Amino acid sequence: MNAREVIVIGCGIAGPAAALFLRRAGYSPRIYEAAPAPRDEEGAFFNIAPNGMHVLRELGVEEEVRRLGHVTRGLAFHNEVGLEIGRLDGSRDEQLFGASSILIPRGTIGRILREKAEREGIPVSFGKRLVEIEEGRDGVRTSFEDGSEATASIAIGCDGVHSRTRKLLFPDAPAPEFGGLLDTGGLSRKVLPNGDGVMHLLFGRRAFFGYFAAPEGTYWFSNVPWPADEDSLAPISFEAWRDRLLEEHRDDPEIVSEILREATAPLGRWKLYEMPSLPTWHRGRICLIGDAAHATPPHAGQGASLALEDSLALARCLRDVPEPAAAFEAFEKLRRRRVERIVAHARRNGSTKAPGSAIARWFRDRMLPVFLKLGARAAQQTYAYRLRWEEG
Repeated sequence: MNAREVIVIGCGIAGPAAALFLRRAGYSPRIYEAAPAPRDEEGAFFNIAPNGMHVLRELGVEEEVRRLGHVTRGLAFHNEVGLEIGRLDGSRDEQLFGASSILIPRGTIGRILREKAEREGIPVSFGKRLVEIEEGRDGVRTSFEDGSEATASIAIGCDGVHSRTRKLLFPDAPAPEFGGLLDTGGLSRKVLPNGDGVMHLLFGRRAFFGYFAAPEGTYWFSNVPWPADEDSLAPISFEAWRDRLLEEHRDDPEIVSEILREATAPLGRWKLYEMPSLPTWHRGRICLIGDAAHATPPHAGQGASLALEDSLALARCLRDVPEPAAAFEAFEKLRRRRVERIVAHARRNGSTKAPGSAIARWFRDRMLPVFLKLGARAAQQTYAYRLRWEEG
């Protein structure tokens, strides 16, 4: 067994990014993905914040991401009748933080990173659902559902909020908790003006709605209150699901219905989960990163960016600390405080999306500008954070 070989489990964002940085650190990573094939057309979209864009710059893919994505220059918040009640200005992000936020389809950013890894000679295997992971004195052995196995010096779990690696590594760890909202979204043929490049967020009467107007159409999402016992993945036709969303937003401003009526298939559906804090992210020669370690609700727009930061930080620790367990300890020490602060902020943001009473809506409309000022300060701290490959 080569002492520099690494098993990377998961081929979303964190997996290929970690593999690329590990290769730069002198390791030989191999990526194993449970899905049977690339899912380049699945999912809705990410907003990659300035701190995440800096990591993509380190990887040499920033320009491609900018070319295939859209610069977002802030957030405008609207109440249930469409009145703007607050705004976060992102027009100076490039000047303040050295990068702008970029909206990009989830599958597109995954494809960019995977293809970059493949061009650099990193093998990517699909249809590899993990069923067993064992640590020995000198390495790690993994077994997959198709009967194949892999061995390496270390293993990195990058397999998301429902991480199989985490479940096998820490069988007694708390499971992800459903937060009561179903996320759904996609692209609409509705073309809207958006000269200022702002993402619009609307507190609907029954569900939360967001949209961003791009030249090719309008990217949108809806967060719908959802019973814990109702199956979010039960088969439903495109038309039936779109009609349900139209019903959820029937009393909201007409622009929402216009966007939904011209929505294109497929429409993704995902329950939003929160991950209780784990006592540790690693054991021996195995380490978790990204959502596998600290699933971040989407309400702060930082999940993808934190996963990218993790990938650089982990590889740098392994570069500088030869013993795996010590390197993983250094990684967790570097990352935990920042990550948990942002996760807590995301949970607070999510709590405001649930529909409230008329009194609660009145209070929200008047207090949101105050909360946004506090949020702007937190965002500045988050965006200004920089990890560089050449730092010690």
